[in-house]
Amino acid sequence: MFKKIEHFFDEIEYRVRRKLSHYPILYAVIGGVGVILFWRGIWHLADDFNLSSPVSVILGFFILLVTGVLISAFIGNRLIISGLIGEKRLSEKEAGEIQTEEAQLKNLQSTLNKIEKEIAHLEEDVHKK
Repeated sequence: MFKKIEHFFDEIEYRVRRKLSHYPILYAVIGGVGVILFWRGIWHLADDFNLSSPVSVILGFFILLVTGVLISAFIGNRLIISGLIGEKRLSEKEAGEIQTEEAQLKNLQSTLNKIEKEIAHLEEDVHKK
C-alpha cells in the first residue's frame, strides 16, 4: 500500500518538475512558497505545544545532529569538500582555471554518456540471451 502511494507521488513529482523546469522563476516562487508554508506550519505546531525558545533550539539541534543534517544544512557538502581538498573559492579563481574546470566537466559528462550507452548495449545483449 505504501509503495503505491509513494509511486503515485513520485509520478506527480516527476511531471511537475519536468513542466516547471522550463519556467525557473515560477518554479522558484512555487518552491519558496512551499518551503515557507512548511516551516510556518512547524512554527505554529511548536507554538501549539508551548515549546520555549531554548527547548526549540535544543530539540532542533538534537534532531539535526542525529539525522546528520546539521552540517550539510548550515555549511553544505560542497563547501566542506572544497575545504578538505584545499580548493579555492570561485571568486579567487582565475578565468582560465574556471574554463579548464568547465572543459574537464564536459569531458567527464561525455565519458559518462559513452559509458551509459555501453551499459545499455550490454543490458540489451544480456536480455537477448
